[in-house]
Amino acid sequence: MARRGGGGGVGDGAGSEKEMLIMKLRINEILFEKHKVCESGPMEALSSIWQFSGFPLTVFHPSSGEICAFKIHGQELPFEAVVLNKTSGEGRLRAKSPIDCELQKEYTFIIQAYDCGAGPHETAWKKSHKAVVHIQVKDVNEFAPTFKEPAYKAVVTEGKIYDSILQVEAVDEDCSPQYSQICNYEIVTTDVPFAIDRNGNIRNTEKLSYDKQHQYEILVTAYDCGQKPAAQDTLVQVDVKPVCKPGWQDWTKRIEYQPGSGSMPLFPSIHLETCDGAVSSLQIVAELQTNYIGKGCDRETYSEKSLQKLCGASSGIIDLLPSPSGATNWTAGLLVDSSEMIFKFDGRQGAKIPDGIVPKNLTDQFTITMWMKHGPSPGMRAEKETILCNSDKTEMNRHHYALYVHNCRLVFLLRKDFDQADTFRPAEFHWKLDQICDKEWHYYVINVEFPVVTLYMDGATYEPYLVTNDWPIHPSHIAMQLTVGACWQGGEVTKPRFAQFFHGSLASLTIRPGKMESQKVISCLQACKEGLDINSLESLGQGIKYHFNPSQSILVMEGDDIGNINRALQKVSYINSRQFPTAGVRRLKVSSKVQCFGEDVCISIPEVDAYVMVLQAIEPRITLRGTDHFWRPAAQFESARGVTLFPDIKIVSTFAKTKAPGDVKTTDPKSEVLEEMLHNLDFCDILVIGGDLDPRQECLELNHSELHQRHLDATNSTAGYSIYGVGSMSRYEQVLHHIRYRNWCPASLEARRFRIKCSELNGRYTSNEFNLEVSILHEDRVSDKEHVNHLIVQPPFLQSVHHPESRSSIQRSSVVPSIATVVIIISVCMLVFVVAMGVYRVRIAHQHFIQETEAAKESEMDWDDSALTITVNPMEKHEGPGHGEDETEGEEEEEAEEEMSSSSGSDDSEEEEEEEGMGRGRHGQNGARQAQLEWDDSTLPY
Repeated sequence: MARRGGGGGVGDGAGSEKEMLIMKLRINEILFEKHKVCESGPMEALSSIWQFSGFPLTVFHPSSGEICAFKIHGQELPFEAVVLNKTSGEGRLRAKSPIDCELQKEYTFIIQAYDCGAGPHETAWKKSHKAVVHIQVKDVNEFAPTFKEPAYKAVVTEGKIYDSILQVEAVDEDCSPQYSQICNYEIVTTDVPFAIDRNGNIRNTEKLSYDKQHQYEILVTAYDCGQKPAAQDTLVQVDVKPVCKPGWQDWTKRIEYQPGSGSMPLFPSIHLETCDGAVSSLQIVAELQTNYIGKGCDRETYSEKSLQKLCGASSGIIDLLPSPSGATNWTAGLLVDSSEMIFKFDGRQGAKIPDGIVPKNLTDQFTITMWMKHGPSPGMRAEKETILCNSDKTEMNRHHYALYVHNCRLVFLLRKDFDQADTFRPAEFHWKLDQICDKEWHYYVINVEFPVVTLYMDGATYEPYLVTNDWPIHPSHIAMQLTVGACWQGGEVTKPRFAQFFHGSLASLTIRPGKMESQKVISCLQACKEGLDINSLESLGQGIKYHFNPSQSILVMEGDDIGNINRALQKVSYINSRQFPTAGVRRLKVSSKVQCFGEDVCISIPEVDAYVMVLQAIEPRITLRGTDHFWRPAAQFESARGVTLFPDIKIVSTFAKTKAPGDVKTTDPKSEVLEEMLHNLDFCDILVIGGDLDPRQECLELNHSELHQRHLDATNSTAGYSIYGVGSMSRYEQVLHHIRYRNWCPASLEARRFRIKCSELNGRYTSNEFNLEVSILHEDRVSDKEHVNHLIVQPPFLQSVHHPESRSSIQRSSVVPSIATVVIIISVCMLVFVVAMGVYRVRIAHQHFIQETEAAKESEMDWDDSALTITVNPMEKHEGPGHGEDETEGEEEEEAEEEMSSSSGSDDSEEEEEEEGMGRGRHGQNGARQAQLEWDDSTLPY
C-alpha cells in the first residue's frame, strides 16, 4: 500500500496496516493449529518446526515496517521463534530441546510479533495481536513390546481340549495408538500342539497325554502395530497332569538289596491318591512272593542234620535223602539240584534205603519231616504217589508203614504187628489240603504218638479229616524194604519192582524213631530267613492295626486315616538275615481296599507290582593251613593218646576286594587285595588216603566232650572222621586240634596220609583240600647203629619246640623219653664243648692276622655274626689209620640223611625253598664229601 503525505493520511494508513497485520496473524493462527510436529529423540539437533511471514508495517520512522522479534508466552516450553527476514516478516518456530511424545503429546501456547520500534533506542516498538499456537507431537516407533511376566505357567489335565489354557500380555511404551498397541502374538517354538490368538490366549490343538509328555515349554513373542517384535520372548510352561486315578504314588518298581544291609525300607516316599474321595477306612495287604526261591523262600541251606542241631532238636534223626557220598550212595541215581539238595522225582525212579539205616521198630512215638512240592496228578483217577514206603522185600506185598499222596490227599499208613496189638486199630490217616497240589513248597511234619497222628504244615496244626481202622499184620520173618519215591513190590509179581511212583520234588526227608518233635523246633526248621518287617513299630500312627503271617511274607494293615496309613506303609521293609542269601528276584505286591462313608466299597486302588532284587553276595575263599608232614616214633602211635594230627591247623576265610583306581600302591587298576571275613562252617571231613583204616589195629579218636561243649557232632568210620554242625571257624579249629590217630601195630606201616576239606552251606562254599602225611620212625631199623638212628630221629622232636604255647603241652606229652634221648643230650654237650675249644684256638691263632686286615675289612661288607650258627657233626672223625669203621658209619649216616630228605618232599613251599638253598650250598662246596653228616642246630635255643 503506498504511503501518502499528510498527518491525517498517516493516521489512517497506520490504522489500516494494523488491522491487516492482525488479520494476517489470525490466518497464521489457523496454520498453527493445523501443524503437527514429529518428536525428536535425545541429543537430536534442533529442527525447524514451522515458517511464517509477518506483514510489514508502513511507518514514517526509519525502522518502521520491519519485524524484529517473536515472543512465545509460556514457561519452560521447548520451542523458540526466530526472525528469518525482517522485511518480509518471515520467521521460524523451532525446538530448542528434544521432543518426547511419551512425555507430552501436545503443546498450546501464545506467540506475538514485534516490530523494530521507533526512535534512536528503538523503544517505541509495536507488537501484534496474540496468536494461539497448538502443536501435536507425531510419534516414532521407538520402543519394542515387553511382556508383563518373564514366564508363565499353567497346569492342564490330559485328554481335554481347552479354549484357553492361559493368556500372555505384552505392553508397548510408545505414545501413539499405532505403535503402543499390540497387534499380534506368535509361538516361536515349533512342533508343539498349541496355538495363540491376537489377544494372547494360548490353547491346545490336540489332546495331551501325560504318558507321552509330562511338560511342555514354549516361547512366545509379541508384535506392535508397527510390526516391531518384542525385545525378549517369554517362556510358557504347561504341565500335563494325568487324569486323577486313585492309586499309590511315588514308588519304585525295582528295589535293590545288598546282602548284609539289614532291614531296608521298600517304599520310603509312597502315598495314596484318592482323588478327593471321602475315605472312611483302608486295608492294605503287602505280599512278598518267594515261592520260586529255594524251598519257598530263602532258608538256610545247611544239611538237615546241621539244621536240626541248629534248631535245638534232639539227636537221633535219620536223613533219608542225604547228599550222595560213599557212605550214603542210595541217592546217587536221583535227579538232584545240588545247590539246595532238592531231589526231583519224575515218576520213573525210586531209592532203596539200605538195611540198618532205619530200625525196624519205630516205636509208638516217632516223627517224619519233609519238604514237598507237588502238583495235581494227570488223569481222571490218579494212582497213589509214594513218598516213603516200608514193605515186604520178598514173597508178599504188605505195606507196614507208608506216606503217599492220592487225589491231592496226604495219607499216612501205619500197620501194627500182631505182637504189638491184636485189635482193630487206626491204620490210615487222611488230610485234604489245597497246599498238597498247589505246586508250591511246604514243610510237613507228621508227629506220631500212636494212636494219635498230627500233621504240621508250615507250622500250622491239622488233624486228619478221616481215620480208617484195620487189623494188625500177621507176624512173619520176611525182611522189609524201605524206599523213597516209590514203593517196593517184592511179592505177587513175576519180578520184584518199584511201583506207585511219586511225581514232584522232595527235600530233607527225615525220620526220628522214638521221639516226637516240639512245636518250637518245627517252627525253627521251616522258618524263612527273609521276609517283611516294620521299622520302628512304636512310631506307627494311632489307629493302625497290623498282622503278619507266620513266615512274615504277608503283612496286613488297617486304619481310618490316610496320612497314618501312608506313614505306616513307608516303614515296611525287606530283611534277609542270611550272610550269603540266594541272589535273584522277589516279587512284591501291595493290594488295597478302600471304604467310603455310607458305601461298602467306593473306589478301586490298582495293585502295586514291584520286585526286590537281591544282589550277589561276596563269595568267601576258605583256606586250611598247617604242618603237612611230620615224623613220630612208633612208640607214640602205640600210646593211649596216640598222635595229634592237626595241632597247628588254621582255618581262614577271605574275599577279594578290588583296589581303588587311585591307589598309589599299585599300578594295576584291576589288582585285588584279600580281606579276612568271619562266617560259620557246617562240616569238616577228614578222609583217609591210600586205603581205609583197619579197625583191628588203627583208628581216629576224638573226645566227645570236645564236640559237645562246642555244639558239634561227628561220625567215625574206617573211611575217616566227619565233624558236622553249624559253628564258627574257630570252633572247628579247636576240634581239629584234638583229632588223634592211634596204631597199636605200626611195625609194618611206614606212613599214613589224611585229607581235610571243610564246607559252608552244605557244600556251597568249600575249602581247599589240605593233605597231611604222618611218617612212622622205627627204632630197630639199624640195630647195630642205634645212636645213628637216634641222631636222625632228632629233628622232628626239635621241630615241636616251635609250636605255639597253647599246643606245647600236647607236643611235650607226646614225646616218650628213652635211652636215645639221653644219648642225644650227651652228644649235644660234647658237641658244644668241642666247638667252644675249636673256636677259642682258632681265634688265638689268627688274632694277629685279623688285626692287620681290620682296615681292609671296613671297606667291605660287614658280616653280622650276632646269630652265628656252627654246624658240626658229632659223629664226624678225622681221616687216619685205624678209622675205617668211622668212615663206614659216615656213609650210613649220609644214606639215612638222604632218606629223610626224600621223605620230607611234601613240606610247605617256603620250607622247601629254604632247604633246597641250603642243600645247594652244601653240595656245591663239598661235592666229593659224601661221607659227612651235618647237624642242623639252627633251631636250638641257646
